[in-house]
Amino acid sequence: MENTAYTGDFGSKEFDSVMTLVRDYFDGLHYGEVSKLRAIFHTDAFLKAPGLRRSLDQWLDAVASRPVPDQQGRPYDFKLISIEIIKDQAIVKLECPLFDHFYVDFLSLLKENGRWLVVNKMYSDLQEDFP
Repeated sequence: MENTAYTGDFGSKEFDSVMTLVRDYFDGLHYGEVSKLRAIFHTDAFLKAPGLRRSLDQWLDAVASRPVPDQQGRPYDFKLISIEIIKDQAIVKLECPLFDHFYVDFLSLLKENGRWLVVNKMYSDLQEDFP
């Protein structure tokens, strides 16, 4: 049997574009910039946490109506944990401390029509695990 290992580009050229999206995500959360968040999510994206499902519009409404971390003097402590890019899809794992929560977010991205967008967000609050 012949070895048919794939030797093409696995997304190394896409790293900067994905990082720009991640920075926009962090900025949108920290500065309460709903328009910036809307711009990086696909319109049919859904947000999922254990026991909770939200449409993009429901989540953005919640972001718009909550306090703005920057205006409260909260630190900009978001962290990129990992990025995996395979051709036109990517998974990004992030630490997103917000208010009294310590979220870990998994963002699923697809590149369609030349543009990366978040198509799914899963998240969990690790703070709930600590007294």
